[in-house]
Amino acid sequence: MTELQLGLLVIGAVVVAGVFAYNRLQERSARRAAERIFRSAAGDALLGEPPAVRIEPGVPETRPTPGRAATLPAVALPDARIDYVVALAFEQPPPAARLLELWKANEHRYARRALLACSADGLHWSRLPAAEGGAQALQAGLQLVSRDGAVDEAELIEFRAALDSLAAASGASIEAPEMRQAVEQARALDAFCADADIQVVFHIMPMPGTEFDELAVGGAAEQAGLALEADDRFTLRDDEDREMFSLAWRERAGGAAGLSITLDVPRAPGGRGSFHAMARCARQLAATLDGALVDDNGQVLDERALAAIEAQLDAVHAAFAAKGIEPGSAVALRLFS
Repeated sequence: MTELQLGLLVIGAVVVAGVFAYNRLQERSARRAAERIFRSAAGDALLGEPPAVRIEPGVPETRPTPGRAATLPAVALPDARIDYVVALAFEQPPPAARLLELWKANEHRYARRALLACSADGLHWSRLPAAEGGAQALQAGLQLVSRDGAVDEAELIEFRAALDSLAAASGASIEAPEMRQAVEQARALDAFCADADIQVVFHIMPMPGTEFDELAVGGAAEQAGLALEADDRFTLRDDEDREMFSLAWRERAGGAAGLSITLDVPRAPGGRGSFHAMARCARQLAATLDGALVDDNGQVLDERALAAIEAQLDAVHAAFAAKGIEPGSAVALRLFS
Protein backbone atom coordinates (compact mmCIF):
# COMPACT_ATOMS: atom_id res chain seq x y z
CA MET A 1 0.00 0.00 0.00
CA THR A 2 1.45 3.38 -1.03
CA GLU A 3 1.60 6.40 1.27
CA LEU A 4 -1.16 8.07 -0.83
CA GLN A 5 -3.49 5.08 -0.45
CA LEU A 6 -2.80 4.95 3.29
CA GLY A 7 -3.53 8.67 3.60
CA LEU A 8 -6.82 8.38 1.70
CA LEU A 9 -7.84 5.45 3.91
CA VAL A 10 -7.20 7.48 7.07
CA ILE A 11 -9.13 10.48 5.70
CA GLY A 12 -12.07 8.23 4.79
CA ALA A 13 -12.16 6.75 8.27
CA VAL A 14 -12.18 10.22 9.83
CA VAL A 15 -15.06 11.34 7.58
CA VAL A 16 -17.15 8.25 8.40
CA ALA A 17 -16.51 8.73 12.11
CA GLY A 18 -17.52 12.37 11.81
CA VAL A 19 -20.80 11.52 10.07
CA PHE A 20 -21.59 8.86 12.70
CA ALA A 21 -20.84 11.30 15.53
CA TYR A 22 -23.05 13.97 13.92
CA ASN A 23 -25.96 11.55 13.57
CA ARG A 24 -25.59 10.43 17.20
CA LEU A 25 -25.54 14.09 18.27
CA GLN A 26 -28.75 14.77 16.35
CA GLU A 27 -30.44 11.72 17.92
CA ARG A 28 -29.42 12.81 21.41
CA SER A 29 -30.65 16.35 20.72
CA ALA A 30 -34.05 15.05 19.61
CA ARG A 31 -34.27 12.79 22.68
CA ARG A 32 -33.49 15.70 25.03
CA ALA A 33 -36.21 17.74 23.34
CA ALA A 34 -38.67 14.89 23.87
CA GLU A 35 -37.72 14.69 27.55
CA ARG A 36 -38.41 18.40 28.02
CA ILE A 37 -41.87 18.09 26.48
CA PHE A 38 -43.16 15.39 28.85
CA ARG A 39 -44.60 16.31 32.22
CA SER A 40 -45.17 13.49 34.68
CA ALA A 41 -46.33 13.47 38.28
CA ALA A 42 -43.72 10.79 39.06
CA GLY A 43 -40.45 9.48 37.70
CA ASP A 44 -39.55 7.29 34.78
CA ALA A 45 -40.81 3.81 35.68
CA LEU A 46 -42.76 3.37 32.45
CA LEU A 47 -39.93 4.19 30.11
CA GLY A 48 -36.97 2.58 31.82
CA GLU A 49 -33.38 3.84 31.83
CA PRO A 50 -32.09 6.27 30.79
CA PRO A 51 -34.91 8.58 31.98
CA ALA A 52 -37.33 9.53 29.22
CA VAL A 53 -40.18 11.11 31.17
CA ARG A 54 -39.55 13.52 34.01
CA ILE A 55 -40.62 16.78 35.61
CA GLU A 56 -38.54 19.74 34.52
CA PRO A 57 -37.42 21.96 37.42
CA GLY A 58 -40.07 24.57 37.95
CA VAL A 59 -42.72 22.69 35.98
CA PRO A 60 -45.92 22.12 38.01
CA GLU A 61 -47.04 18.56 38.58
CA THR A 62 -49.93 17.16 36.60
CA ARG A 63 -53.27 18.42 37.89
CA PRO A 64 -56.87 17.54 37.03
CA THR A 65 -58.03 19.41 33.96
CA PRO A 66 -60.56 22.07 35.00
CA GLY A 67 -63.96 22.41 33.43
CA ARG A 68 -66.32 19.85 32.01
CA ALA A 69 -63.56 17.38 31.10
CA ALA A 70 -63.18 16.57 34.80
CA THR A 71 -66.79 15.48 35.22
CA LEU A 72 -67.67 11.83 35.81
CA PRO A 73 -68.68 9.99 32.60
CA ALA A 74 -72.43 9.37 32.54
CA VAL A 75 -71.91 5.78 31.34
CA ALA A 76 -69.58 4.83 34.21
CA LEU A 77 -70.52 1.70 36.17
CA PRO A 78 -68.72 -0.12 39.00
CA ASP A 79 -65.65 -1.79 37.50
CA ALA A 80 -63.48 -4.34 39.31
CA ARG A 81 -60.38 -3.02 37.53
CA ILE A 82 -60.47 0.21 39.52
CA ASP A 83 -63.22 -0.27 42.15
CA TYR A 84 -63.75 -2.25 45.32
CA VAL A 85 -67.03 -3.81 44.19
CA VAL A 86 -69.54 -5.12 46.74
CA ALA A 87 -72.44 -7.21 45.38
CA LEU A 88 -75.89 -7.42 46.97
CA ALA A 89 -78.58 -9.93 45.95
CA PHE A 90 -82.22 -9.48 47.04
CA GLU A 91 -84.73 -12.22 47.83
CA GLN A 92 -87.57 -9.73 47.34
CA PRO A 93 -86.53 -7.10 44.77
CA PRO A 94 -86.95 -3.63 46.33
CA PRO A 95 -87.71 -0.54 44.23
CA ALA A 96 -84.60 1.34 43.09
CA ALA A 97 -86.01 4.41 44.84
CA ARG A 98 -85.94 2.50 48.14
CA LEU A 99 -82.26 1.62 47.69
CA LEU A 100 -81.48 5.24 46.94
CA GLU A 101 -83.29 6.29 50.10
CA LEU A 102 -81.31 3.79 52.20
CA TRP A 103 -78.03 5.04 50.71
CA LYS A 104 -78.84 8.73 51.09
CA ALA A 105 -77.07 9.08 54.45
CA ASN A 106 -73.80 8.00 52.80
CA GLU A 107 -74.24 9.96 49.59
CA HIS A 108 -72.28 13.05 50.62
CA ARG A 109 -69.30 11.12 51.99
CA TYR A 110 -68.88 8.90 48.95
CA ALA A 111 -70.26 11.20 46.25
CA ARG A 112 -66.99 11.51 44.34
CA ARG A 113 -65.74 7.94 44.62
CA ALA A 114 -68.71 5.59 44.92
CA LEU A 115 -70.91 4.27 42.13
CA LEU A 116 -74.09 2.27 42.69
CA ALA A 117 -75.83 0.32 39.95
CA CYS A 118 -78.81 -2.02 40.08
CA SER A 119 -80.19 -4.67 37.77
CA ALA A 120 -83.59 -6.28 37.35
CA ASP A 121 -82.15 -9.40 35.67
CA GLY A 122 -78.49 -9.54 36.73
CA LEU A 123 -77.38 -8.77 33.17
CA HIS A 124 -78.33 -5.18 32.38
CA TRP A 125 -77.21 -2.51 34.83
CA SER A 126 -78.31 1.08 35.42
CA ARG A 127 -76.73 3.70 37.60
CA LEU A 128 -78.56 4.97 40.66
CA PRO A 129 -80.39 7.32 40.85
CA ALA A 130 -81.34 6.97 37.16
CA ALA A 131 -82.46 3.35 37.60
CA GLU A 132 -86.19 2.65 37.79
CA GLY A 133 -88.35 -0.31 38.78
CA GLY A 134 -87.35 -3.20 41.03
CA ALA A 135 -83.78 -4.37 41.69
CA GLN A 136 -82.79 -8.02 41.78
CA ALA A 137 -79.15 -7.13 42.40
CA LEU A 138 -77.04 -4.14 43.41
CA GLN A 139 -73.37 -3.44 42.77
CA ALA A 140 -71.61 -0.76 44.83
CA GLY A 141 -68.11 0.25 43.80
CA LEU A 142 -65.67 2.40 45.75
CA GLN A 143 -63.00 3.84 43.46
CA LEU A 144 -59.60 2.66 44.67
CA VAL A 145 -57.46 5.41 43.12
CA SER A 146 -57.82 8.91 41.67
CA ARG A 147 -55.47 11.84 41.17
CA ASP A 148 -56.02 12.57 44.86
CA GLY A 149 -54.39 9.25 45.78
CA ALA A 150 -55.42 5.76 46.88
CA VAL A 151 -58.03 4.71 49.43
CA ASP A 152 -56.74 3.18 52.64
CA GLU A 153 -57.99 0.17 54.59
CA ALA A 154 -60.01 2.33 57.00
CA GLU A 155 -62.02 3.82 54.11
CA LEU A 156 -62.68 0.37 52.69
CA ILE A 157 -63.86 -0.91 56.07
CA GLU A 158 -66.25 2.05 56.48
CA PHE A 159 -67.61 1.54 52.95
CA ARG A 160 -68.18 -2.16 53.58
CA ALA A 161 -69.92 -1.35 56.90
CA ALA A 162 -72.25 1.11 55.15
CA LEU A 163 -73.23 -1.59 52.67
CA ASP A 164 -73.69 -4.16 55.43
CA SER A 165 -76.25 -1.76 56.93
CA LEU A 166 -77.97 -1.32 53.56
CA ALA A 167 -78.08 -5.11 53.07
CA ALA A 168 -79.58 -5.64 56.53
CA ALA A 169 -82.23 -2.98 55.91
CA SER A 170 -83.21 -4.41 52.52
CA GLY A 171 -82.95 -8.14 53.22
CA ALA A 172 -80.03 -8.74 50.86
CA SER A 173 -77.14 -11.18 50.90
CA ILE A 174 -73.74 -9.54 50.44
CA GLU A 175 -70.47 -10.55 48.79
CA ALA A 176 -67.22 -8.58 48.67
CA PRO A 177 -63.53 -9.08 47.82
CA GLU A 178 -61.08 -9.83 50.61
CA MET A 179 -59.95 -6.58 52.25
CA ARG A 180 -56.19 -7.19 52.09
CA GLN A 181 -56.46 -7.99 48.39
CA ALA A 182 -58.29 -4.70 47.79
CA VAL A 183 -55.63 -2.71 49.67
CA GLU A 184 -52.86 -4.33 47.62
CA GLN A 185 -54.77 -3.64 44.40
CA ALA A 186 -55.16 0.02 45.39
CA ARG A 187 -51.43 0.39 46.05
CA ALA A 188 -50.43 -1.25 42.77
CA LEU A 189 -52.94 0.82 40.81
CA ASP A 190 -51.77 4.02 42.51
CA ALA A 191 -48.16 3.25 41.54
CA PHE A 192 -49.21 2.71 37.92
CA CYS A 193 -51.18 5.96 37.86
CA ALA A 194 -48.28 7.93 39.33
CA ASP A 195 -46.06 6.76 36.46
CA ALA A 196 -48.69 7.08 33.73
CA ASP A 197 -50.12 10.49 34.67
CA ILE A 198 -48.33 12.38 31.91
CA GLN A 199 -48.93 15.56 29.96
CA VAL A 200 -47.33 16.55 26.66
CA VAL A 201 -46.97 20.32 26.34
CA PHE A 202 -45.88 22.46 23.39
CA HIS A 203 -45.60 26.25 23.36
CA ILE A 204 -46.21 28.70 20.54
CA MET A 205 -44.31 31.91 21.18
CA PRO A 206 -44.37 35.23 19.30
CA MET A 207 -41.26 36.40 17.49
CA PRO A 208 -39.00 38.78 19.45
CA GLY A 209 -40.48 42.25 19.68
CA THR A 210 -44.00 41.11 18.75
CA GLU A 211 -47.12 39.95 20.58
CA PHE A 212 -50.05 37.74 19.67
CA ASP A 213 -53.32 39.55 19.11
CA GLU A 214 -56.15 38.01 21.14
CA LEU A 215 -58.66 38.22 18.29
CA ALA A 216 -56.15 36.70 15.88
CA VAL A 217 -55.51 33.83 18.29
CA GLY A 218 -59.24 33.17 18.65
CA GLY A 219 -59.71 33.20 14.89
CA ALA A 220 -56.74 30.90 14.29
CA ALA A 221 -57.95 28.48 16.97
CA GLU A 222 -61.44 28.31 15.48
CA GLN A 223 -59.96 27.86 12.01
CA ALA A 224 -57.98 24.90 13.38
CA GLY A 225 -61.21 23.33 14.65
CA LEU A 226 -60.93 24.26 18.33
CA ALA A 227 -63.85 25.58 20.40
CA LEU A 228 -63.72 28.01 23.32
CA GLU A 229 -64.71 26.46 26.67
CA ALA A 230 -66.21 28.16 29.73
CA ASP A 231 -62.79 28.12 31.46
CA ASP A 232 -61.23 30.19 28.62
CA ARG A 233 -59.37 27.23 27.11
CA PHE A 234 -59.77 26.21 23.48
CA THR A 235 -60.25 22.46 23.05
CA LEU A 236 -60.56 19.91 20.28
CA ARG A 237 -63.05 17.14 21.04
CA ASP A 238 -63.80 13.87 19.30
CA ASP A 239 -67.18 12.62 18.08
CA GLU A 240 -68.02 11.44 21.62
CA ASP A 241 -67.28 14.89 23.07
CA ARG A 242 -64.06 13.71 24.75
CA GLU A 243 -61.25 16.26 24.98
CA MET A 244 -58.26 15.43 22.76
CA PHE A 245 -56.08 18.43 23.68
CA SER A 246 -56.40 22.05 24.78
CA LEU A 247 -54.93 25.47 24.00
CA ALA A 248 -54.48 28.24 26.57
CA TRP A 249 -52.53 31.44 27.09
CA ARG A 250 -49.06 31.05 28.58
CA GLU A 251 -47.92 33.92 30.77
CA ARG A 252 -44.18 34.34 31.27
CA ALA A 253 -42.65 36.63 33.88
CA GLY A 254 -40.87 39.48 32.13
CA GLY A 255 -41.73 38.17 28.68
CA ALA A 256 -44.43 38.27 26.02
CA ALA A 257 -47.46 36.05 26.46
CA GLY A 258 -47.46 32.95 24.31
CA LEU A 259 -49.70 29.91 23.95
CA SER A 260 -49.49 26.43 25.46
CA ILE A 261 -51.07 23.40 23.82
CA THR A 262 -51.52 20.44 26.16
CA LEU A 263 -52.27 16.74 25.69
CA ASP A 264 -53.43 15.05 28.91
CA VAL A 265 -52.28 11.56 27.92
CA PRO A 266 -54.47 9.37 30.22
CA ARG A 267 -57.61 11.35 29.39
CA ALA A 268 -57.03 11.81 25.66
CA PRO A 269 -58.80 9.29 23.40
CA GLY A 270 -57.41 7.81 20.23
CA GLY A 271 -53.82 7.06 21.18
CA ARG A 272 -51.52 8.33 18.44
CA GLY A 273 -54.45 10.07 16.77
CA SER A 274 -54.73 12.71 19.49
CA PHE A 275 -50.99 13.38 19.38
CA HIS A 276 -50.99 13.67 15.58
CA ALA A 277 -53.93 16.08 15.74
CA MET A 278 -52.16 18.11 18.42
CA ALA A 279 -48.93 18.32 16.41
CA ARG A 280 -50.79 19.34 13.23
CA CYS A 281 -52.73 21.98 15.13
CA ALA A 282 -49.58 23.35 16.79
CA ARG A 283 -47.79 23.65 13.45
CA GLN A 284 -50.84 25.29 11.86
CA LEU A 285 -51.20 27.82 14.69
CA ALA A 286 -47.50 28.65 14.63
CA ALA A 287 -47.66 29.28 10.87
CA THR A 288 -50.91 31.29 11.02
CA LEU A 289 -49.76 33.48 13.92
CA ASP A 290 -46.15 33.75 12.68
CA GLY A 291 -44.89 32.20 15.91
CA ALA A 292 -42.33 29.59 16.91
CA LEU A 293 -43.16 26.09 18.13
CA VAL A 294 -40.90 25.44 21.14
CA ASP A 295 -40.51 23.37 24.32
CA ASP A 296 -40.36 24.60 27.93
CA ASN A 297 -36.76 25.77 27.45
CA GLY A 298 -37.51 27.67 24.26
CA GLN A 299 -35.88 25.09 21.98
CA VAL A 300 -37.53 24.83 18.56
CA LEU A 301 -39.41 21.57 17.99
CA ASP A 302 -38.60 20.00 14.64
CA GLU A 303 -39.88 16.80 13.04
CA ARG A 304 -37.12 14.72 14.63
CA ALA A 305 -38.10 15.91 18.13
CA LEU A 306 -41.79 15.22 17.46
CA ALA A 307 -40.93 11.70 16.26
CA ALA A 308 -38.97 11.08 19.48
CA ILE A 309 -41.94 12.23 21.56
CA GLU A 310 -44.27 9.93 19.64
CA ALA A 311 -41.96 6.96 20.27
CA GLN A 312 -42.08 7.64 24.01
CA LEU A 313 -45.87 7.96 23.89
CA ASP A 314 -46.02 4.50 22.34
CA ALA A 315 -44.35 3.11 25.49
CA VAL A 316 -46.89 4.89 27.70
CA HIS A 317 -49.82 3.58 25.66
CA ALA A 318 -48.35 0.06 25.83
CA ALA A 319 -48.37 0.32 29.64
CA PHE A 320 -52.06 1.26 29.54
CA ALA A 321 -52.80 -1.67 27.25
CA ALA A 322 -51.06 -4.03 29.67
CA LYS A 323 -53.49 -2.82 32.37
CA GLY A 324 -56.48 -3.31 30.08
CA ILE A 325 -57.28 0.41 30.27
CA GLU A 326 -57.75 2.59 27.19
CA PRO A 327 -56.77 6.28 27.52
CA GLY A 328 -59.85 8.47 27.21
CA SER A 329 -62.22 5.63 28.16
CA ALA A 330 -64.81 5.94 30.92
CA VAL A 331 -62.49 3.99 33.24
CA ALA A 332 -59.49 6.21 32.46
CA LEU A 333 -61.52 9.40 32.91
CA ARG A 334 -62.53 8.22 36.39
CA LEU A 335 -59.05 7.01 37.32
CA PHE A 336 -57.37 10.26 36.25
CA SER A 337 -59.87 12.74 37.68
